[in-house]
Amino acid sequence: MKALVWGVALLAPPLVAAAGLASAEFDCLVEPAQVVEVRSTVEGLIDKVNVRRGDPVKRGQVLAELQSRAERLAVESARFRGQMEGQITTAQSRIDYATKKLARAEELQKQNMVSAQARDEATAELRLAQAELKAAHETRDLARIEHQRAVEQLAMRSMVSPFDGVVVDRMLNPGDLAESGTGRKPILKIAQIDPLRVDIVLPGLLFGKVKPGARVNLSLQGGAMRQVGAVRMVDKVVDAASGTLVARVELPNPGGSIPGGVRCKAEFDPPLPGAGAVASSR
Repeated sequence: MKALVWGVALLAPPLVAAAGLASAEFDCLVEPAQVVEVRSTVEGLIDKVNVRRGDPVKRGQVLAELQSRAERLAVESARFRGQMEGQITTAQSRIDYATKKLARAEELQKQNMVSAQARDEATAELRLAQAELKAAHETRDLARIEHQRAVEQLAMRSMVSPFDGVVVDRMLNPGDLAESGTGRKPILKIAQIDPLRVDIVLPGLLFGKVKPGARVNLSLQGGAMRQVGAVRMVDKVVDAASGTLVARVELPNPGGSIPGGVRCKAEFDPPLPGAGAVASSR
């Protein structure tokens, strides 16, 4: 969990003596559901970057491609080998010939016109032809597996979007070297902005008082925007450094009308039991 160390702002109106409830606002932060740095899993020169900063992207959309002429030729070569029938046809013809030869040898052997050795040689020749046919089939099957492997290697030279979102930044351009590894410079950074996640910072004293499903009224941009959401997750551990915990709200954002990366205020409806007491104690 990302450490949240900024202070918790609480309003402290008079307590409702009968119910032990009070209205209190809490600091919160609106962020994209996830942010991903798009990198290549292999090294190579960038051939195309198909998006720019601010562009919307769809799941599965090709964002960038590395130069891949050699890999495409490898795919074509493996595909051709997987379709080759010459060895299989040759082996089948040998089986047909050896089968007829064995039939003749057995007939002549019954008439004592050839030796048993000649019949055995014909039998061995048939078995060799059958083995050659099996080897030809295995070679073709292996070529088809190699074709699948080549296709996968080619696919690794294209970077696709893992979700619907928007391009936050573009770091590399065509002609730049894309390097693999988390410590290397990414090609793009993309963010999922529908839904957004809202992290509400709560005092540790409210642990156990916030439940998933709790209704939350959100005030963004100084009250210019108001949204309603429901708690999806509450921390099970209080952050020792700040004495706070986080309740997370998933906020639908069709069309991207709500900006990510902004601070907000959250108020629970109905108010949390004891929230006003926590506020007044501060």
